[in-house]
Amino acid sequence: MDLLPDATGSVLDVGARDGFLSKLLANQFQHVTALDLDLPVIGHERILCVKGDITALEFESNTFDLVFCAEVLEHIPPPLLQKACAELGRVSKEHVVIGIPYQQDTRVGRTTCGQCGMFNPPWGHVNSFDERRLAELFSGFSVVRQSFVGTTRAKTNALSSAMMDWAGNPYGSYSQDEPCIHCGKALGSPVQRNMWQKVLTKTAIFTMAAQQSFVKPHGNWVHQLLRKRH
Repeated sequence: MDLLPDATGSVLDVGARDGFLSKLLANQFQHVTALDLDLPVIGHERILCVKGDITALEFESNTFDLVFCAEVLEHIPPPLLQKACAELGRVSKEHVVIGIPYQQDTRVGRTTCGQCGMFNPPWGHVNSFDERRLAELFSGFSVVRQSFVGTTRAKTNALSSAMMDWAGNPYGSYSQDEPCIHCGKALGSPVQRNMWQKVLTKTAIFTMAAQQSFVKPHGNWVHQLLRKRH
């Protein structure tokens, strides 16, 4: 919220879910539109709830003073990511605020679906971001302000990741609400491991730990206020 521009007119909250952030935005903006794939239900007189798709927003260009999008872009299928970001920029008059994981190694916390056996990134995060990637996705915007939340050193390597895959990814993010990105079913619990898989798990952990002294901590999440170039 500290990154918000001085505008007080209209804001679009993309990925509104239960409306927590939409209600905070309503403290500053006169008109709040809360959008999600499923129609949000938010009891607030100045919040308009709409059902919509980030890759095909049904609004005219330059409709909103601010477009707000937090914890969404990491979930967009990679072939549609460029389109999603272009749509955010298109419907904004001036500013966009985004919030995404920063330099996330999506191999850490990977899961194995108990239904189809395919590997899944943690929390359904199919995209990774850094400043260069964001600059490419929002090439028509300039960064006004940026902030980081938390720090992390979570990082693995190809060998450790492969061994964890062979071992069934026993320590993945199985508590997540997001389903398997391949079959769409709930991930369930990690499969029972045999002795060979347990050995692979231990070896993967030791291999990953050996590289930690070379890993520099960085921000866990990044939030940016962007301004459209006219």
